[in-house]
Amino acid sequence: MSEGQENLRTTEVDLGGLVSVLATHLYSTPLVALRELVQNAHDSHTRRRLEDPAGAAAHHPRIAVRADAATRTLAIEDTGAGLTEPEIHAYLATVGTGYTRLLREVTGNEELIGAFGLGFLSAFSVAEEVTVTTTSHREPTLGHRYRSRGGEQYSVEPVAARPRPGSVVELTLKPEHAHLADEAALREVLGRYCVLLTVPVYVGDDERPVNDIAVPWRAVIPQARQHAMRMEFAAAFGRRFEPLTAFAVEPVDGTTDAVGLLWVQDGGSYGSSDNRDLAVYLRGMLLADDARDLLPSWAGFIGGVVESNRLTPTASREDLQRDEHYRALQQALTDAIVNGLYETARLQPAAWRRILARHGQDLLGAALCDERLFTLLADDVPVPTSQGDLTAGALRAAGGGVVHVALGSGGGFEEMLYRAMRVPIARGDRYAVLPFLRRYAQLRDCRIVELGSEDGNRELFRDPESPLPAEELGWLTAALADEGEQLVPARFEPPGLPLVLVPDREAELKARIEDDQADARIPSAALRLARAFTARTDGGVRARLYLNTASPAVQDLLRAYRAGHTGSATAAGLLRSLKVIMAAAGASGSGGGDLGAALTGVGTAVAALTAPPVDGPSVGFDRLFDDGPHGDDQRSDDQRGDDQRGDDQRREQGEGTR
Repeated sequence: MSEGQENLRTTEVDLGGLVSVLATHLYSTPLVALRELVQNAHDSHTRRRLEDPAGAAAHHPRIAVRADAATRTLAIEDTGAGLTEPEIHAYLATVGTGYTRLLREVTGNEELIGAFGLGFLSAFSVAEEVTVTTTSHREPTLGHRYRSRGGEQYSVEPVAARPRPGSVVELTLKPEHAHLADEAALREVLGRYCVLLTVPVYVGDDERPVNDIAVPWRAVIPQARQHAMRMEFAAAFGRRFEPLTAFAVEPVDGTTDAVGLLWVQDGGSYGSSDNRDLAVYLRGMLLADDARDLLPSWAGFIGGVVESNRLTPTASREDLQRDEHYRALQQALTDAIVNGLYETARLQPAAWRRILARHGQDLLGAALCDERLFTLLADDVPVPTSQGDLTAGALRAAGGGVVHVALGSGGGFEEMLYRAMRVPIARGDRYAVLPFLRRYAQLRDCRIVELGSEDGNRELFRDPESPLPAEELGWLTAALADEGEQLVPARFEPPGLPLVLVPDREAELKARIEDDQADARIPSAALRLARAFTARTDGGVRARLYLNTASPAVQDLLRAYRAGHTGSATAAGLLRSLKVIMAAAGASGSGGGDLGAALTGVGTAVAALTAPPVDGPSVGFDRLFDDGPHGDDQRSDDQRGDDQRGDDQRREQGEGTR
């Protein structure tokens, strides 16, 4: 005897506490008890077929579920193998010991579902009392009844044999679980739990089983009917959205045995919405109703059903162990989605157009995650632009071979610039748009102009033909720019647009990151990285006000200023007000001044430009900058005479009125 063995003791087990923990806390929902009991009934049929293959022809598998709300009872009946009295003691009344597991180990049969010997215990999570009346196919003339309250103690007594072998499990439900005794609710639940079981499952007096549905991957059907059958199954199984198309999941040699069906759902999903919806069945019984993590994170628009015999469940049989079979299935499902989308694009053009219209934003991101998808989608997927959704190819063609992307959210002067340029601008602030177009530009070897970036702005806003004198630049800055705005003389299209304000995106980011509320909104690690990035930006320049020196209005303004014309300040004020109004209309968030003051400034400018002088004729706005140097009148004698006669007539009319 080795050292210390003389002191070994047997661990005591508090059976009552163990039953309470397992029955009450192992399962997340009381519906699991129903699933486990139906699963046991299914395994009973498989066991009978394995143990009595000669009697298979006379065996008619059937599972029936009945409920009585008045008596708060629920019963699950099968025509399977049944139990002998020793089997009741050895398996039914022994926690953690299951005959199903033993039989699978001996026979290697993959149809048996049970694994841990805990399924029957789940009945005590919903029932005050559990009764099992059973007759074994080995002893068809004997019947036995097991009865227990709470699972800690039980009794077994002989009863009359059932008309045919099998068992009926009767639950007297706890008051808080009385809702389970509702046959309409049972049809809905079992229609999902049991849809892939090969044994028919009936509820109440229904003549049609809840799992009476053709399973596409199990049926031999003509090629012409395959897609229609897949769509019928997807429409019947899908809970929330109409399927747009459906495609098969097939086994992959050496990696996964999984089979099933995936479909594209007609439900918006990009951004914060994740509508991945995957149910996993183990040997025909629902194991995980929400196994979305098996689908790629970018596939928020995919729903589906798969079944496998290799996946390993957790003890509660409500989730899957993340082992090599799980990871192999993840890869197989990703491949199935990519291949299915290729198949849809090739064979179902109408469905493909609907998918692109419904899930364009999702597919932009998906294309970045899989090179095969990018090849498929590069010229088809719609991109949000200032002129609506366009493909990248259409965006490139409209830009004369150049793809224009706005890094900001648009609005204000940027929006005015895009409209004036008459070129569609991709919304680079939208999900996956910018990285998608960057990769597209590489693929198609075309230029991309990122408006709002330093390089993009240099392409868009060219240097003026000659630099402005420091005095003029200072006057224009004081007249047109607000605090935090840097005035930059430039040339850009169209010449009719005199100026455009472009926010500094790094300064905007710095302001958001350094906001007092950022600590509450952003995880600390991400916040530290972001602040390290924005530390290189002083944030003093919030926006750059590009002044179009090729614009006739700007040229007239400068000519008037150089000539000392008194209207130059008024005209500059009008342009400044125009800047503020356009910024407010676009709601770009880039500032630009007070809207009320800007509107008042327009009125003041109009009044100043149209008011008659104390001595001499009025000067109209359209003739403000027609004067020559130093304001000398360059008009002909006839024009001056006409103006004088018009002024005389207006004075006479005014006197007559008085």
